[in-house]
Amino acid sequence: MKTKKTILCVIPAVIFIINSFACAYNQVIDLGTLGGQRSTATSINDSGQIVGYTDGSLGVPRACLFDSTGKGNNINLGVLGGDLSYSEAHSINNNGQIAGYSDNSTSNPSACLFDPTGWGANSDLGSLGGSYSNAESINNHGQIVGYARNTSRNQSACLFDPTGHENNIDLGSLGGNQSCAYSINDNGQIAGWAKSLIRSQVACLFDSSGNGNNIDLGDLGGGWSYAYSINNNGQIIGYSYNSSGAWRACLFDPSGNGNNINLGTLGGGESEAYSNNDIGQIVGTARNGAGDSHACLFDATGGGNNIDLNTLIAPASGWTLQYAYDINNNGWIVGFGMHNGQSHAYLLVVPEPVSALMFGLGGILLLGRKKKES
Repeated sequence: MKTKKTILCVIPAVIFIINSFACAYNQVIDLGTLGGQRSTATSINDSGQIVGYTDGSLGVPRACLFDSTGKGNNINLGVLGGDLSYSEAHSINNNGQIAGYSDNSTSNPSACLFDPTGWGANSDLGSLGGSYSNAESINNHGQIVGYARNTSRNQSACLFDPTGHENNIDLGSLGGNQSCAYSINDNGQIAGWAKSLIRSQVACLFDSSGNGNNIDLGDLGGGWSYAYSINNNGQIIGYSYNSSGAWRACLFDPSGNGNNINLGTLGGGESEAYSNNDIGQIVGTARNGAGDSHACLFDATGGGNNIDLNTLIAPASGWTLQYAYDINNNGWIVGFGMHNGQSHAYLLVVPEPVSALMFGLGGILLLGRKKKES
């Protein structure tokens, strides 16, 4: 009876929160560019600072700290090389530190810690002895992960030395010759993908010491998988081939026992999950019934109650939100989509009361679970 009472209490709360959540996503902000045509937002911290990359006036992609108000006061984060060099910002932590990559003075892409002021005091983080590297994630302690070419000319997951002194750590693989780290949480847990001896690319939880005790996270039956984000609770998301050979967003079993959850789609063929916050909200992209890629908030239970983020904004907004690349702990989402015919970065805002409700829901569900276990 305790379990039934808990469920009866939870259901109204869930309905209220879902309705509030749906009504809250009513503001989508065009983050603009640096004078070019296209832009993409890749990361947002809990203060609402947003980074990504955008075409500049010369049409060359540049790392960018976006003006979250949409007023266009975007900051060009510069490069490590010359005027025609490329750069992209991939991650910003709660301290405002920004990691990504830039072409260096030898025109090779190199992992970079950007100067957030835009004055160009950027740090080249080096590689593993090879010719290129890329930083994908920075946690709130300033630890940075990504990938780099090593002396064997293979690409390997890398824990970078943030001082730029190149005391970088090769995180190895699962027996194969390639790997990549995409995310590091505040506990130092690192997720990404690696090649194994029997499979191509598979989601991986890396041993941060570099001693090679990496965990194969398995897949959804199709042999390929990628882990893109790990939150501070150790929940890992990404995507995987299923047994039919279609990409599906996936919540991975961090133990490596294979109890992975297929997060489904929006009625179409494929989906990919890119980010999860500490509340457990998961965002990415999914095909709808018409075969179009739409930004998606996934049902973390795998029950298929996924939300097309385009249904939560005004139909006359001029937007089609295509990809959601990051979600912060306030539920704010960034990515890119089409706005009046142009591919632009966006910020999707949710008011704070709804975030509080989401935390409250987590507490209610946890309480219900404890009662059931007792």
